[in-house]
Amino acid sequence: MGFYLMWRSVRVVSDDLRRFSTAVRRRVEDEGDWLYSSEWWGSDSDDGHTVLRSTSGKGNGYVSVVAYPSSRPSRMQWSGTERWLQQRCEEVHPEYGEGGKLRLLGYQWRVLRFNDVTRQSTAKVMAAYRQDTPGVVHLMQQPHCLAVPYLKSMVSAGLTTIASCNFDIIRALQGKKNMHILCIGHGGGSLPLFLASRIQGAIVHIVEIDPLVISASIRAMGFPAFSLMTKSGDRAVTKPDIMDEIMWKGIHQRICLYEADAEEFIANNINLYDMIFVDAYDGDDIFPHKLWNPDSLFLKALSNRLHPKHGTVVVNLHSDSDVLNHDGSVPSLLEQILPMGKYVSQVCGAYKDVLVGKGGSGLAFTVAVPWVCNTSLIVCRGFGRDTEYFNRDFVINTLVSKSLELEHVMDLPFPCLEYIKRGFILVD
Repeated sequence: MGFYLMWRSVRVVSDDLRRFSTAVRRRVEDEGDWLYSSEWWGSDSDDGHTVLRSTSGKGNGYVSVVAYPSSRPSRMQWSGTERWLQQRCEEVHPEYGEGGKLRLLGYQWRVLRFNDVTRQSTAKVMAAYRQDTPGVVHLMQQPHCLAVPYLKSMVSAGLTTIASCNFDIIRALQGKKNMHILCIGHGGGSLPLFLASRIQGAIVHIVEIDPLVISASIRAMGFPAFSLMTKSGDRAVTKPDIMDEIMWKGIHQRICLYEADAEEFIANNINLYDMIFVDAYDGDDIFPHKLWNPDSLFLKALSNRLHPKHGTVVVNLHSDSDVLNHDGSVPSLLEQILPMGKYVSQVCGAYKDVLVGKGGSGLAFTVAVPWVCNTSLIVCRGFGRDTEYFNRDFVINTLVSKSLELEHVMDLPFPCLEYIKRGFILVD
């Protein structure tokens, strides 16, 4: 009943905001647009309230989830979502709907934090209930909403790149071809959910070392519980919950969430992946050295698991995070002021050398993420396979052309181009 009261309070806040509004807000297609970041970024006097907090046993310190009121979708749109839920209920489990119609309590931002400071992940969550059991709240993370700009950068640059490597992404989008994707680092799960929902042929594997992060994403951030896998490779839950089937429309059946160390998972894996996304930071906001050491087992195993003709890897790099030198020494004053200068160069060189090699038909580049201090690294195989020579302009023009096509066929709520051309640098 605590969840129910919490969502009732959110509804009152939204009503007050509308009452004092003097202008009609311009319709914004992207619910995760950065202009809404003030709702979930948080401050000392914000409306956030902690819904989960516990201590990690995997080096992430205090792991918490903080909820904030969301202004969108507006309450006028709720009835349409309720009709959609009821229709889905009649399609999947018509007898379930006999107990009472499905109703919305509202929407919230849910922010996953490490040590009460680092905003590790942000997701928009919808809450629904049945009229006959109003005290039981069902959470559903909104798979179409990418709130943090670096995720849009990873998606835009990554999908545009693999589409430029002769991978038939159109057939994958339509579900006529499988696209095998691995996400290293889970967080709240918004990236894998977005990929699985937009790409009908996507089979998404996720590896996350911290069981508390996994639990937080499922219990407090509306990630589908059916995705959780056992160490033996079976589903932890043999049959999905009825509400999962109603809400997810099969998306949850194409996601496999594993609790494992990334290095061990890759080394013991036999799958071949078309795309691999790496976004793995610990409680101190540091990218583990073993995930980019050119001599590490991880990168060598990653190379073996990447498709040889079009495999594409996308890495999120924090440009504002301090990094200890790999020998444990403290960085110099200059390195502390500009900690990612040397760091990005080393990571880029390691990934390109191991995954593409010298003289290979592939490339690596970085793009700067707008509004936040992040860099996206993209390394791919197959780009320029049919071209004897290509330079920066050739690569950008190819990516721009593909990005416009993807925006159209995927009906994306944000422009890919904005996340491709900004700070574009080819890695030598």
